Amino acid sequence: MMTKALILFSGGQDSATCLAWALSRYDYVETVGFDYDQRHAIEMQARQDVLAAFKTQFPNRGARIGNDHIVDLSALGAISETSLTRDTEITLSKSGLPSTFVPGRNLIFLNFAAAIGYRRGLTTLVAGMCEADFSGYPDCRKDTLDATMQSISMGMDSKFTLETPLMSVSKAGAWDMAFEFGGEALVELIRTRSHTCYMGDHDELKPWGYGCGTCPACELRAKGWETYSNGL
Repeated sequence: MMTKALILFSGGQDSATCLAWALSRYDYVETVGFDYDQRHAIEMQARQDVLAAFKTQFPNRGARIGNDHIVDLSALGAISETSLTRDTEITLSKSGLPSTFVPGRNLIFLNFAAAIGYRRGLTTLVAGMCEADFSGYPDCRKDTLDATMQSISMGMDSKFTLETPLMSVSKAGAWDMAFEFGGEALVELIRTRSHTCYMGDHDELKPWGYGCGTCPACELRAKGWETYSNGL
């Protein structure tokens, strides 16, 4: 029986690594991205670039990538007063959460992904949430995700599962995982094609990839790259 999965795919380092992980385990995968009026359109472009590069550079695995779905979630951006949906400085709120936290984002993503999966016969979802070095987002925590998937399975009367291969993996470990699944070619693909920067800076290629170098996402990525590179 063919094994299948649906990847929540943003075009960032984590989701690109998860795509490689899924292609090592499943016979067929589809991808889904979410346009929630995030400030920087480069994120939506990067996901297309990464997908195209996968198919070109890894044709045997790329042949197992099926449909790519784009979901318009502009309503989420409209109701979110965050640094990812507004031109505002990245700060910490009184609750201790960074202003890049988009309330409910991952919960909404999972519900829409499951709705697509229900129609497509894809009941295994794969996503890049991570507890090891995430930016303080409560919707990245395993207990939150487990509760969400239980609700989805009950509400759709169909057993859905969520695979989070990076849940306890650091950013350095994510680079290691990329090397494991595709060697230097995959590491270079992710380094030069994926986009993680909260500020949307995609002008200058740094040792660890594109980005401003100062936002929390860039700092995590750069630190992970340094640790990974020193271990080579």
